[in-house]
Amino acid sequence: MSADRYLTELASSLAHLRVLARQPEDILTRPVPACPGWTLEDLFGHLGSIERWAAEVVVSGKFVEEPAPPATGAATWFLEGSDAFLGTMSALDPEEPCWNFGPPPRKAGFWRRRQAHEHAVHLIDACQASGLAVPSFAADFMLDGIDEILTMFTPRQLRLGRMPEPEGAVTFRVPGAGTWKLGLGVAEASISAPLHAMYVGLWGRSDLAETAFIEGEKALAVRVLQGPLTP
Repeated sequence: MSADRYLTELASSLAHLRVLARQPEDILTRPVPACPGWTLEDLFGHLGSIERWAAEVVVSGKFVEEPAPPATGAATWFLEGSDAFLGTMSALDPEEPCWNFGPPPRKAGFWRRRQAHEHAVHLIDACQASGLAVPSFAADFMLDGIDEILTMFTPRQLRLGRMPEPEGAVTFRVPGAGTWKLGLGVAEASISAPLHAMYVGLWGRSDLAETAFIEGEKALAVRVLQGPLTP
């Protein structure tokens, strides 16, 4: 996907999140199903922190510490910073050298991709907490998100010792769209799901172990899905 496409998706998700952040207090105190212990207000505090952190990294080109959200009024804090965040993401040069936690070469364009998917996934969270339908996204964007998980996040999880090495290789398939393999050698299991289900499921927003079509060594596939594949 192009850098401009990431920006378009980010801006769209951010616009929806701004609307949800203005909901009444009784909705902002609802729990977020995929984030145990978080309310919707906490979710907006997390987004406000991530946005300020990512923007400062892009501006400085260096690692900085992520700021903590305020103890109260996190949704308002998110709204207060969202315009500046989007402005920074819009103005960055994707080819400019910049610290990030992805593989080399480390460039600023990483942050448009990462923040586009960060906001899409948390838009799903916010809709679930608000009792609204889970949104869909463009097909190429969801395919890119699956690729980000399986080629960037999961190898990083393995490298950092956050998930055990799979005992065998497993393939992930979106019929008619793409295939990814995790592990070495011939695949011993295959996990197939429609595009939206795979995108949402790999982020733990649905249970792929229950909903996906699994062939081969099911126990291996389930262990891999338990990961955690993402932070």
